Amino acid sequence: MEGGSNFSAMAPLFFDGDNYQMWVVRMETYLEALDLWEAVKEDYEIQSLPENRMVAQIKSQKEKKMTRSKAKACLFVVVSPMVFTKIMSLKSAKAIWDYLKAEYEGDERIRGMQALNLIREFELQRMKESESVKEYSDRLLSIANKVRLLGSVLNDSRIVEKLLVTVPESFEATITTLENTKDLSKISLAELLNALQAQEQRRVMRQDGVVEGALLVKHEGGWRRPDAKCNKCN
Repeated sequence: MEGGSNFSAMAPLFFDGDNYQMWVVRMETYLEALDLWEAVKEDYEIQSLPENRMVAQIKSQKEKKMTRSKAKACLFVVVSPMVFTKIMSLKSAKAIWDYLKAEYEGDERIRGMQALNLIREFELQRMKESESVKEYSDRLLSIANKVRLLGSVLNDSRIVEKLLVTVPESFEATITTLENTKDLSKISLAELLNALQAQEQRRVMRQDGVVEGALLVKHEGGWRRPDAKCNKCN
């Protein structure tokens, strides 16, 4: 548990009633890292000690009680006051976990509807002229990951297709080059993003060069920056 005690300093995702699917994945991993997941997954009974109890048995029982208490306390401190009022009377970490699942996960029909709404949102996305490739791809990936957490499928290939048809015309040269050199039905998301970001970076560098060139002024037969020192003026 020495490593776990260090890890406990890292705060888990706070749960306020929204994004349950994301929270539960991260929280389960967090509890496993603290060696508390078994106490949440199974509400094991702690057996009474026999009369001729041994030191090892006393120690084991104490550790099990402590683990159950820590697991319950951990769940209490990672929820909002509103959620806490719903679980504060529950006696075990497993009871709390099961309640949160029943209350916030939703049944299969509801999750399916949520996934469909997210997929519609995904289909409506378009890259704005003012945003970068990373900002746009992050927006698409955020929606895709929410769909996946609901148990539906939204593959990277779908994101690739979306990027190819919704990035601005300024990226047309890069897409044309990719079409001529690769099978776009097999290109990876990382490869496409690298190509688009490379063009984006080149365009920024060219724009910076134009701005720097505009700052040059002609002075006595040569070009210099306005802030450059002129030896002949001294």
